Amino acid sequence: MAELLSYGFMQNALIAAVLVSLAAGVIGTLVVLKRMVFISGGVAHTAYGGVGLAFYLGVNPVLGAVTFSLLASFLMGYIQRQTRQRQDTLIGVMWAIGMAIGIIFADMTPGYKADLMSYLFGSILAVTKTDLWLMLGVDILVIALVAVFYKELQATAFDETFARVRNLPVDLLYLILIALIGLAVVMLMRVVGLIMIIALLTVPAAIGTLFLKNMRHIMWLATGLSLVFTIGGLVISYFFNLTSGATIILFSGVVYLIALVVHRFCQRCPK
Repeated sequence: MAELLSYGFMQNALIAAVLVSLAAGVIGTLVVLKRMVFISGGVAHTAYGGVGLAFYLGVNPVLGAVTFSLLASFLMGYIQRQTRQRQDTLIGVMWAIGMAIGIIFADMTPGYKADLMSYLFGSILAVTKTDLWLMLGVDILVIALVAVFYKELQATAFDETFARVRNLPVDLLYLILIALIGLAVVMLMRVVGLIMIIALLTVPAAIGTLFLKNMRHIMWLATGLSLVFTIGGLVISYFFNLTSGATIILFSGVVYLIALVVHRFCQRCPK
């Protein structure tokens, strides 16, 4: 383990694991409680269009991903709030269009395109100092906004009708949450890739909801589980020479299945 920590890239990866776990735990809890998993997946895949366009234009891919993520977030959020039918179809179409745009621009970009694949499947070992500062900035923004609007977000997460009766700005809170999802997507894509973001964003929180009811407690547990999954998957991938992003997600998926079994067993136990 000491040898593992002696590498600069591994140190960056471990710091990234801590930073992304904060965002994944907090935002993931809200995503799961408000049942926005499908929208989160749509935003994640649509963001690839921004990555491909940025590569084609020769600008920072993160800038393209942020732009597309926020645009996709607000558009999908609008679709969900305003349309009453076939929301899943419309979001699925946007999901596919975003991926297609990214692939087309990648084809049009001359030269070697290995970096594009890292955004699809993740490359936590390639995280740079600039990426770490970006992750820290997103964490600060996420924690600050959730801290300020915690009671309002809690009310809308558990009972949106009640929140409207209490004259809470439900639509504004929804836009804030959807924007935070977009930023979290950009943050997580460097760790597990756009294809597998939805798992790291939802699995830790989903485990938390099996055993806890308090939203703050779920956030804490989801953050801790995200950290365990990310660091554990990273260490496993290092020693067995596996792809880090896929190992992280597989590890989290196995733990989720075990948690389901434990939860079912606990429910059957006599009180």
